Amino acid sequence: MSDESRPHRTAAVIPAAGRGVRLGPGAPKALRGIGGTPMLIHAVRAMARSRAVSLVVVVAPPDGAAEVRNLLDEHALPERTEILVVPGGDTRQESVRAGLDALPDGVTTVLIHDAARPLVPVDTVDAVAQAVRDGAPAVVPAMPLADTVKEVEPGKPGEAEPVVATPERARLRAVQTPQGFELVTLKRAHDELAGDTAGGEGATDDAGMVERLGVTVVVVPGHEEAFKVTRPLDLVLAEAVLARRRATDAY
Repeated sequence: MSDESRPHRTAAVIPAAGRGVRLGPGAPKALRGIGGTPMLIHAVRAMARSRAVSLVVVVAPPDGAAEVRNLLDEHALPERTEILVVPGGDTRQESVRAGLDALPDGVTTVLIHDAARPLVPVDTVDAVAQAVRDGAPAVVPAMPLADTVKEVEPGKPGEAEPVVATPERARLRAVQTPQGFELVTLKRAHDELAGDTAGGEGATDDAGMVERLGVTVVVVPGHEEAFKVTRPLDLVLAEAVLARRRATDAY
């Protein structure tokens, strides 16, 4: 069967094995509640709402797969979407690879989504999946920057740091998720760069790994509500966004 006639199947992988130390002590970040519902559940629903996504793989902490499975079973999720839970590894890269290894034959496109981006709109998910189906090997949603960015020579915490460059803001984008890939391309990146932490954000950004293969990554418009919940203030913003959606019956 030729590539043109081969049916497409899209799956989403959500690595949720980290503890999220920047939000402070307590439950892992993915299990923190927004509007009374864990962030992970919001993230799974965001992927499952896309009609392009037929399978969601949640990568749990290495010893927490049963707990995560029970959590998913306690919440209403779209019945037409299959949801798998697999144990992850010690690093995000290992956890994403565990999710890729769990994908069944027939999956051609994979979306990698941060559990800490619980409120990404379905239109953004659809746009990323469609761009891969239209032929892009790697796609990221991204937003223009509101702030001027300075490159500095890093110093000790609290110390003044000298500026070494001011990148042109119009050429910069803040990358979000889900990031979409041809499955074969992302697997090749993980095969060839396994354990390689060079390249700055490469180990935490799948598109960065693909870039290092020499593959072109394209950007599609992101959304302001796909922000990452990292700090306590982000939780406040997420609660406000969710309350507004519920008030307008958009959720």
